[in-house]
Amino acid sequence: MHPVPPRGPSRRAWPAAVSALSVVVALAAPGPAGRAAAAACGSSDAALNRPATASSTENASFPASAAVDGNPATRWSSTFGDPQWLQVDLGTAQDICQVVLTWEGAYAEGFQIQVSDNAANWTSLYSTTAGTGGSQTLNVAGKGRYVRMYGTARATQWGYSLFGMAVHTGSGGGTLPGGGDLGPNVLVFDPSMSTSDVQGRLDAVFREQESNQFGTARYALLFKPGNYNVNADLGFYTSIAGLGRNPDDVTINGGVTVDAGWFGGNATQNFWRSAENLSITPSGGADRWAVSQAAPFRRVHVRGDLNLAPTGYGWASGGYIADSRVDGQVQPYSQQQWLTRDSRIGGNLNGVWNMVFSGVEGAPAQSFPNPPYTTLNTSPVTREKPYLYTDASGAYGVFVPALRRDSRGTTWSGGSTPGSSLPLSQFYVAKPGDSAATINAALGQGLNLLFTPGVYHLGQTINVTRPGTVVLGIGYPTLVPDNGVAAMSVADVDGVKLAGMLFDAGTAESPVLLRLGPDGASADHAGDPSSVQDVFFRIGGAGPGKAATSLVVNSDDALLDHIWAWRADHGSGVGWTVNTAANGVVVNGDDVTAYGLFVEHYQKYQLVWNGERGRTVFFQNEMPYDPPNQSAWRSDSPDGYAAYKVADSVTAHEGWGLGSYCYFNVDPSIVAARGFEAPDRPGVRFHDLLTVSLGGNGVIRHVVNDTGPEASGTDTVPANVVGYP
Repeated sequence: MHPVPPRGPSRRAWPAAVSALSVVVALAAPGPAGRAAAAACGSSDAALNRPATASSTENASFPASAAVDGNPATRWSSTFGDPQWLQVDLGTAQDICQVVLTWEGAYAEGFQIQVSDNAANWTSLYSTTAGTGGSQTLNVAGKGRYVRMYGTARATQWGYSLFGMAVHTGSGGGTLPGGGDLGPNVLVFDPSMSTSDVQGRLDAVFREQESNQFGTARYALLFKPGNYNVNADLGFYTSIAGLGRNPDDVTINGGVTVDAGWFGGNATQNFWRSAENLSITPSGGADRWAVSQAAPFRRVHVRGDLNLAPTGYGWASGGYIADSRVDGQVQPYSQQQWLTRDSRIGGNLNGVWNMVFSGVEGAPAQSFPNPPYTTLNTSPVTREKPYLYTDASGAYGVFVPALRRDSRGTTWSGGSTPGSSLPLSQFYVAKPGDSAATINAALGQGLNLLFTPGVYHLGQTINVTRPGTVVLGIGYPTLVPDNGVAAMSVADVDGVKLAGMLFDAGTAESPVLLRLGPDGASADHAGDPSSVQDVFFRIGGAGPGKAATSLVVNSDDALLDHIWAWRADHGSGVGWTVNTAANGVVVNGDDVTAYGLFVEHYQKYQLVWNGERGRTVFFQNEMPYDPPNQSAWRSDSPDGYAAYKVADSVTAHEGWGLGSYCYFNVDPSIVAARGFEAPDRPGVRFHDLLTVSLGGNGVIRHVVNDTGPEASGTDTVPANVVGYP
């Protein structure tokens, strides 16, 4: 084991990025102007005076037919109960592109728009639990003879009441197209290409991105099934992935390498890059993946060892592995902390402060704190991240792995990963320059969403309302909310999958960057939880930015799987009153499970957990570096803000492998009373906690509540608590 000095802030000036890559790639992209809809949605009302029926009527004065008679003074009203529905028979199966609901005061807070060919089996085109009443124009996409509004939650004590339900149709009319090319910054490689050509393109991207920490260029490097004799060095905002159905369909003979030569052998700023869904046969026997936060290693088969440290064994502060196999030994060396989940390894060399294994075949035995291994035999509930691939005909699709419980090992050890596939034609392929209005229109049509590499400025909130929607980013697409809006909001529905995105706060303060479920969400999603995977947040760094909270989780049963929420400690737009942000992650939902929470430098509690029966497997935190003095941060009682706060009202909560560090470089005399704060009751339990004062810059008096030794002094030695209470 090599000594690990504290990770300090950087004041290094980064070299200017190399000029844009000038290579011809297989996928050329039209600009946003070339992405117009095929035709306008029809203006005539296909439901006008068609036969209508309803689940009930309040009385004879409010029949179902009154909602489709074109008279704005008549209406349908149901009895006072849930659920209720109103349906109209269009006479023939038609392409439905828009439904307009005109509500009386008794409106639906929760409802779906559904279609059917037989009035028996229904498909949902739209779903919300946050209906607003009034006149609602809903852009949808589907086909059916029957259309119905299916109300699930009344907004008033009365029933459901509609002055009108209009249905607009068209042969794809008014709909944005699904599928299409992936844009100029997605480089697709084929085994028929020459090795020199592939290597040349990889090297050109790396030259541009090696030190481009806060630049705007983004790249995805995609390899079709086959063998390649290359070494892919990965810089910032670069993703490498195989396009096979399984990792062994693509083999890189050479290496997929992350090192830290750009930063003098210091790997603590090797952020925002990833490897996924391929196999590596390392030419030297070991692949090097020297990363810190926001650098996932998923669905990778390493036919050799995996070295997690930079050349020279410099500082490193990672990291995350999931659904992967390492035939040889994982070699952390100087890595301060790491989470490996649902994988298979040939062995593990060492640990520094906090090494966590959940559902890992070949993991070392539980032994925290010496060595600092936290080992869970299985992971409670998981779903692996969706991924892009090509089928036997070469067509693109997105594979969505199935939910697992008490999981262990990879999803693909016994063959193909279980799950389901969605063709790319069911995705709106977003490009930089697309507006939030366009993206919302595509989601409203029932399309899923694939963000291609680039920076997206959002003038309004992206609203994800349909159950099962997949929102997948490749090549680190970056979403920037303008004018103080929330960047993305998800309805309280089943099975939404969000993956592979960076949310970057705008100059006007947003209340939240990502909201999963509306405030007060209470629906049960245990059978099909929503998930947030490889989703990262940034407040400042690339420029001034503000957001009160980065991630708010209101939906029950949600899965959080590798999150880095970062209030920047270096870069542009950084300062105690400049890049302001109170909290990184706030969990209000019940039964939420989190793996790999990295939350750093926020100005109050880093993580606030208000929901019941929450579970966290691995937490890494640095408190804010820059409070100007104790009173500017918190000096009442207790001093400072704990990193991890479980609300006083919570009766059940559990966490494994949790660490918090302090580095108060502006005023090293600052004190935090505790790293972790939770109600003192039997149902709230922690396993393997630690706090560290980095180089003696500040003090954390206790690990959890008033338990555990003080973290202080220049030796940078962890203060540990094995179990609490």
